[in-house]
Amino acid sequence: MWGAPGEPADSYYAVRPECTDVPRTRFKIKPGKTLSARKWQAAFSPDGHLDIGKTLRRIQRGGIHPSIRGEVWEFLLGCYDPQSTFDERDQIRQHRRVQYARWKNECREIFPVIGSGKYITAPVITDDGQPIQDPFVLLDTNPGTDANNADMVNKLLPRGPFDKKVIQWLLTLHQIGLDVMRTDRTLVFYEKQENLSKLWDILSVYAWIDTDVGYGQGMSDLCSPMIILLEDEADAFWCFERLMRRLRGNFRCTENSVGVETQLGYLAAVTQVIDPKLHHHFETLGGGDYLFAFRMLMVLFRREFSFCDSLYLWEMMWALEYDPELFSLYEESVSKIAKAVGSNKGKPKSTRQCGKYERENMKIKSSDAPLPISVFLVASVLKDKSSKLLHEARGLDDVVKILNDMTGNLDAKKACIGALKLHKKYLKKAKKT
Repeated sequence: MWGAPGEPADSYYAVRPECTDVPRTRFKIKPGKTLSARKWQAAFSPDGHLDIGKTLRRIQRGGIHPSIRGEVWEFLLGCYDPQSTFDERDQIRQHRRVQYARWKNECREIFPVIGSGKYITAPVITDDGQPIQDPFVLLDTNPGTDANNADMVNKLLPRGPFDKKVIQWLLTLHQIGLDVMRTDRTLVFYEKQENLSKLWDILSVYAWIDTDVGYGQGMSDLCSPMIILLEDEADAFWCFERLMRRLRGNFRCTENSVGVETQLGYLAAVTQVIDPKLHHHFETLGGGDYLFAFRMLMVLFRREFSFCDSLYLWEMMWALEYDPELFSLYEESVSKIAKAVGSNKGKPKSTRQCGKYERENMKIKSSDAPLPISVFLVASVLKDKSSKLLHEARGLDDVVKILNDMTGNLDAKKACIGALKLHKKYLKKAKKT
């Protein structure tokens, strides 16, 4: 019914009954506003071309119905070109599934627990590449078995000899397992061992192919929604891989820094322009590096919102930031012609097919890459809490406490609207300086 208050979306992501302290969900499925399965299907032409402009506007009004969220996200994240046909997308999907199976098989040949329906939480190799015959690993991956069973221990051992890449990868596997155990454990979905192992498998395969970044804490929070929304493991992997194209810089570490520090620097610069008093206050407290906002940027507000609301926030962000050239920019197997178009922009992209935030960025005559909307989302949250932070924060512990108290009390749509307003304000002020 039009004007109905909206259907709660929590039923699609069931919470374990004993978990009573989870943040409440604000997102509601609203007829006429939320992108429904019917509206989604109607957005395609007979051969499969998607009217992405109309879809983006609907998402910005009321989010995506949980029943179609996964397939819509594949477009928002650049897995598919909206101008492709049904047949072209089927070919791409099958090719990617084969590629994922190939990578996963490479990993399994090195370490047989990959793809076994199990995962590990104890180290299996030393820093210098010597296998660890740890009974805890055996018992963890095969409950009820005899830790003295030599055949089983040998089966679990990584298969050497190992080069530097393999050693580095094997050293991360137990850390991935430890993080998987802690990820979204309030959800009924993760009561099943097979879902935990699927998350571990995807993250392990990603760490294998992305040798520059590998695995970093927080990736499990970013990957978890993908395997909940997309039934096929390979499809979930590619959705996560596309998300990491945007965020992998945050996880790139050196001996002296973490990649997200770049975005924290942008946040400091934005806050200094739009709220100089607050920025000065943070500097006075010794927080001019903005490390208190580290988590919000690393995992895109996963801890500040309920599970359902964080998904709503993500799709709002991606719809606002949407660039129709995403697929061409990400796809390594595009033709030379497509690459040429992507490199020199070819004919101007249609603003109608762009998200609202992207359209604003297109107006800027600058060679610098635009700041991600996530920076302005955090800035918007800080701006909303400015008075409280100025009057009550006497140290960085107070800043962290005030920000932690926001958990479950933020409105995703209001946060995005606030980010857009701050973005405009920042651009105007930055022009004058």
